[in-house]
Amino acid sequence: METLKVSANSVPKSVAGAIAAVVRNNEAVEVVTIGAAAVNQAVKSIAIARGYVAPNGIDLVCIPAFAQLEIDGNSKTSIKFVIERR
Repeated sequence: METLKVSANSVPKSVAGAIAAVVRNNEAVEVVTIGAAAVNQAVKSIAIARGYVAPNGIDLVCIPAFAQLEIDGNSKTSIKFVIERR
């Protein structure tokens, strides 16, 4: 499974294109975020990606979950989204 890291400064259309490319290859993708602004960008990206793949008959499913990341020796709580075909 491919992992994409989304930050508060990520461009939703670019992230959506990356999500769509992975899903078109019949693979799942994991989008990892830390912070409210990053979650906002990720959700916008997922919505845009649905529009990109819908004309091909692909319906996306998004499964949100909490995850623990180790950053500079500190444990951070993140929100991850697993995106796959329905």
